[in-house]
Amino acid sequence: MAFDPTQPFLRADGLAGGLTEKAMRGPGYRRLFRNVLVASTTPPTALQRVRGALVLQCEEAWASHASAARVKGAPIPTIADEHVSVAHQKLRRHHKGVRCHVGDPAGVVVERGMRVSGDLPMFIELSGQLTLVDLVVVGDWLVRRRGITPEQLVKACKSSRHRDRRKALTAACFVRRGVDSPMETRLRMLLVLAGLPEPAVNLEIRDDLGEVIRKYDLSYPVVRVAVEFNGKLHAEVVENWEDDLERRADMDEDDWRLVVVISAGIYKHPLRTLQRVHRVLLARGMPGVPLRLRDDWRPHFPGFSDAA
Repeated sequence: MAFDPTQPFLRADGLAGGLTEKAMRGPGYRRLFRNVLVASTTPPTALQRVRGALVLQCEEAWASHASAARVKGAPIPTIADEHVSVAHQKLRRHHKGVRCHVGDPAGVVVERGMRVSGDLPMFIELSGQLTLVDLVVVGDWLVRRRGITPEQLVKACKSSRHRDRRKALTAACFVRRGVDSPMETRLRMLLVLAGLPEPAVNLEIRDDLGEVIRKYDLSYPVVRVAVEFNGKLHAEVVENWEDDLERRADMDEDDWRLVVVISAGIYKHPLRTLQRVHRVLLARGMPGVPLRLRDDWRPHFPGFSDAA
């Protein structure tokens, strides 16, 4: 193939392609890793960095773990290093900023022109890098966006020989269908880890003709309680705000109680959120609600990791 400086390349390949050392040290080229460069005219992206990490490896290597998640667009927190895998220990090549693992090539697929871990292997690989809640976020995303089923995730974790398979299995058992966003996952996990009954996901309320008139993110239909995450979009867009007002009026007529949770209710004040939901469920007589909340949620939410 003709040398293309707009794609990550090794310094040696740049020399072979007619570039000089002086040119490659100049402003026309950006360094991704040691001896890996790309033309500065190309915008820096996560995919570009993954491609650069693969350039340093053998042709049979593939992007795995967090790097595979970045290629697929999965919702993961920031992880500094790139991660690649090879089929055998002897093929590993160590470079600063790139972690090289030994994996099973049987689960490798091609996406965006790159060899990457398949969805199920990637989920298991991420169990060694993500917290329980972040991993469930990825699992819910795989079900919603990639057509994976919760049953497939559980089965893959049970049959895996990966060292972190038990962590992956724990998370897979919390994965559900129909979750619309990562924040809904986090809110659901907060409630469940605190010992509250698991809420229904995206319950649809229909009229006498069978038409959907409302849908609740999380709900306890037995006692008509809905718990919903509202981002800034609901407050900043007039149409959304008006729709919310009409929706709440309809809920009042049907005797539904709505508990609205915003970002701060998960990232800053998760205990307040739990106490609010707990009080409402107790007042409504929800079966299975404990008198005292469990502390299992504390290690998994910001500001409470010291309780682990």
